[in-house]
Amino acid sequence: MALIPSILGGRRSNAFDPFSLHIWDPFEGFPFSSTLSILPSSASEVSSFVNTEIDWKEIPEAHVFKADLPGLKKEEVKVEVEDGRVLQISGERSREQEEKNDKWHRVERSSGKFLRRFRLSENAKMDQVKASMENGVLTVTVPKEEKKPEVKAIEISG
Repeated sequence: MALIPSILGGRRSNAFDPFSLHIWDPFEGFPFSSTLSILPSSASEVSSFVNTEIDWKEIPEAHVFKADLPGLKKEEVKVEVEDGRVLQISGERSREQEEKNDKWHRVERSSGKFLRRFRLSENAKMDQVKASMENGVLTVTVPKEEKKPEVKAIEISG
């Protein structure tokens, strides 16, 4: 069992952690070049971008997004509309300051950035997006336009 923490890359690794900044490299520590060495340095943050879990449901009157963001304040989260149809949810949890005399026994809470984007359909009213945060749960509601089917009479010839 002692090998598991070293294989996963140390104290800040967790594949299921939405704020984890570590990408597991199976060749880490080997004498030859790593498979991840060709990635730009910003790619190390990809796991935190990918792992933020957000529920998206569509109900007759709106699109509703819910994200569990425990420990974050609403000031640490951004909800934005990009390019008229893209909903972007992002934020950052700062790392706790470590004092010189501190003796850590376990570090399981994570820190880092997250970013998710969702392209919405044309019937979404992007100018009426509402967001609220309660008990660490972000809820974003995007109302939809009701499109009534357009009926056009076609003349029959002959």
